[in-house]
Amino acid sequence: MSDIALRFAQVEKTYAGAPALTRFSLEVRHGEFFGLVGVNGAGKTTLIKCLLDFCDVDAGAIEIFSVPHRVTAARARLAYLPERFNPPFYLTGRDFLRYMLKLYRAPYDDDDVGRVFDALDLERSALGRPARTYSKGMTQKLGLAACLLSGKELYVLDEPTGGLDPKARALLKGQLAALKRAGRTVFFTSHALADIAEMCDRMAVLHAGRLRFAGTPQELTGRYGAPDLERAFLTCIAD
Repeated sequence: MSDIALRFAQVEKTYAGAPALTRFSLEVRHGEFFGLVGVNGAGKTTLIKCLLDFCDVDAGAIEIFSVPHRVTAARARLAYLPERFNPPFYLTGRDFLRYMLKLYRAPYDDDDVGRVFDALDLERSALGRPARTYSKGMTQKLGLAACLLSGKELYVLDEPTGGLDPKARALLKGQLAALKRAGRTVFFTSHALADIAEMCDRMAVLHAGRLRFAGTPQELTGRYGAPDLERAFLTCIAD
């Protein structure tokens, strides 16, 4: 099995003539926790859309576990949570999870679902309620629960802590730590640089569609002689 979970090679993408990604190259290793950071509009979500074949790339290549990303089977080994997650409003939490786990080709087990709900501080009674009754935080937890229950090798999470309160953020970190111990790969975007510093083996800074840095959080602060990751990030995108 290849040691590389994700490979981006000279990827380019434009919208209406405006570059969104320019010669973007990056590798994420199997079992690695990798954080992608950048300001709004930097190209993070566009990169994920290209990875998942939601949109065409204009140039370059993307591979998932050495399989070209355009091949449907390449995505069979990953679970994905979008930044703006909105489950069908008419489905109950249980119906949504049954549907998602069927897509993931994973079994639905009430005990497993209950344990994940408990781990995310989501009341089990929410399983019988339609998604339209959920708060923003509850909705995010439902999407995270579907990912965690999938049992996949790779998790692609776009702003996974969005809408979560401090307790839920801490609980999610515990679940992500469990994935790390199990040797899973996590590729996620975040505006919370403290989370990147705490959880990630490596990180990348994307700015105006270009890769500005790839390495460990410590390497980024060291490169710019910054006291913390936030100041290093600001210097990096201004450099």
